[in-house]
Amino acid sequence: MTLNDAVPGFDVLLDGARHSALHLEMRDSYGVAAESAGFARWLATGVRNTDPDSEYWAFWTGLVRRTVARGVSVRRARIVSEPLSDYAKYSHAGAVVNLAAGEEVRYLPRRHASDIALPGNDFWLIDGRLIRWNHFAGNGTPADGEMSQDPEAAALCASAFTAVWERAMPYEDYKP
Repeated sequence: MTLNDAVPGFDVLLDGARHSALHLEMRDSYGVAAESAGFARWLATGVRNTDPDSEYWAFWTGLVRRTVARGVSVRRARIVSEPLSDYAKYSHAGAVVNLAAGEEVRYLPRRHASDIALPGNDFWLIDGRLIRWNHFAGNGTPADGEMSQDPEAAALCASAFTAVWERAMPYEDYKP
């Protein structure tokens, strides 16, 4: 069943997690407006803001830190095409901040995911039961989100994430 309520923010989702928060990313490029200036700067200079305490990162790192401090596992898996898109390289350059906040991050080259049953959209899976689907337009801009507690969809997400996680390389070992 899909929840009819408005899609909660990530602070509500992660603050409500008791055991796990799993995030699967499957796009090669995202067009998030808040990242556009940093992405353009990175393209021009190769320099990325990796200060987890900077104003840019403060909301996210604070949220992850307090989530992890409660004993919740926060894991992010990225399925990536190789060679990496510029955006995927930019994202990889910033993953040190995710790690510093307490997330675990892994990468799986897309060619190694061919036989994994994957849902059609990126998602967050909270405590194995609550799904936040992330929808994007063709150009990568966020379109909307959708919440679900459908047990079959949650099982698919859990299975897909587990399969990706088991094959994926930890950030430290993945060399783009």
